[in-house]
Amino acid sequence: MIYSLENSKIKITASTHGGELHSLTGKKEGTEYLWNGNPEYWKYHSPLLFPVVGKALDLKYKVDGKIYEIPSHGLARISDFDLLSQTDDSITFELKYSDDSLKIYPYKFSLHITYTLEENSVNVTYKVINLDDKDIYFSIGAHPAFMCPIEKNEKLEDCYLKFNKKENSSTMLTTKENYFLHERKEYLNDSDTISLSKEVFKDGVLVFDDLKSNEITIKSKNHDKSLSVEFEGFPYMGIWAPETGAPFLCIEPWFGHADYEDFNGEFKDREGTVSLSTSKEFSCNYKISIRE
Repeated sequence: MIYSLENSKIKITASTHGGELHSLTGKKEGTEYLWNGNPEYWKYHSPLLFPVVGKALDLKYKVDGKIYEIPSHGLARISDFDLLSQTDDSITFELKYSDDSLKIYPYKFSLHITYTLEENSVNVTYKVINLDDKDIYFSIGAHPAFMCPIEKNEKLEDCYLKFNKKENSSTMLTTKENYFLHERKEYLNDSDTISLSKEVFKDGVLVFDDLKSNEITIKSKNHDKSLSVEFEGFPYMGIWAPETGAPFLCIEPWFGHADYEDFNGEFKDREGTVSLSTSKEFSCNYKISIRE
């Protein structure tokens, strides 16, 4: 089911399927800032990644020596959430463990996603509650896809990314199958800007784990419309657009990432995995803001 929220500046829609944000519209001119989910390119809009970000090696992982199989990016984005609460400016969906989920992910949990409108922004909050009688382990992350370019009469080369601090950063390299290598590539050298083109993503996603910035903005050389993502506290940041030239770009704050190509350990030992004790809660949030 699709629900909507709006204030004087923006309107959003979100679905119980995946708890996924489907639309973010600026009301000044009716501009859509979120990708439309055209399956010709990519059928999602803004999936929630849980309990894995990216892929477990061969889509399999071990818990206490037992092998489980899990889809790329986990089970949340393909599961139906329940509506937990709704107010004039916020909505919360919940995904709770089930007999079926325990066959894929052997932990008892409650996962909440809350969208809260604040002027020209939407705050996205994730909360994981441990309902098990033991520690649980997970990765969690966002994968929102934004229209890029924002205006239809532009091309990707008209756009650029602006970080809120100058960076000296390197990217974590991946294989063609999107597993990580134990290698890095220098990328940003005293710079706060990435000029965009198809060439930027020819080797796949850009993944940073050493950013000083906590905000990235999609900007245009031709106008003042922009979209910003604030991501305080997330240890990893993925930036991706398909090589096909589809008109969207993803800014993805993560806790955790895909497996290294040679990983052979337990699920709890995957780099970036969150550990949560019985009855405890984990939460994180990011904020999407538009300027028109």
